[in-house]
Amino acid sequence: MLTVYGHPASTCTRKVLTTLHELSIPYDFSLVDFAKGEHKGAEHVARQPFGQVPAIDDGGFALYESRAICRYLNDKVGGTLIPPDLQGRAVMEQWISVESSNFVVPAMKFVYKDIFHRPQSDDAMHDAIAGLERALAVMDARLAEVPYFAGETFSIADIAYMPYVEYDLATSARPIYEKYLHVMAWWTRVSARASWRKATGRE
Repeated sequence: MLTVYGHPASTCTRKVLTTLHELSIPYDFSLVDFAKGEHKGAEHVARQPFGQVPAIDDGGFALYESRAICRYLNDKVGGTLIPPDLQGRAVMEQWISVESSNFVVPAMKFVYKDIFHRPQSDDAMHDAIAGLERALAVMDARLAEVPYFAGETFSIADIAYMPYVEYDLATSARPIYEKYLHVMAWWTRVSARASWRKATGRE
């Protein structure tokens, strides 16, 4: 049985859980308790040397980093979360790269400030607003053309963005998002998926 070591509120854990539910892969969940510092303990660091979540053990095969795990899980079962053609996969990878390089950093600044209550400087938030606006404008233009980032079908690229968007919509970033109608329409579509509702404890 595949075991996921993570925390249910973790953005990256939610990516992996959503992937597992999309692919109907059974798994065991082992809580890594942040409040107890278990993510920095020797047992977990042996699984994930950076002291982060998630990590998996699939019958003795250990892997960490959520994006790598999602790709592995899809390939393991021949899933549909990666486009089957060369160009489709390349487009998916492009949007995953946009997420990690251009979206996550500004998006998470709002989470740190408004949800974790970690003070952020005015300059940091100015940069976060500008960075989020820039990313959302590019995302919105893409989603004006196709329903999902990789094209016509839901993929790991969509999963990559979902946890951050949900958290940001509960912060002062929400009015920024609401200016981008195609992003909001995409969010309505993807957040209704059973896999996401299960990953976030709503089903």
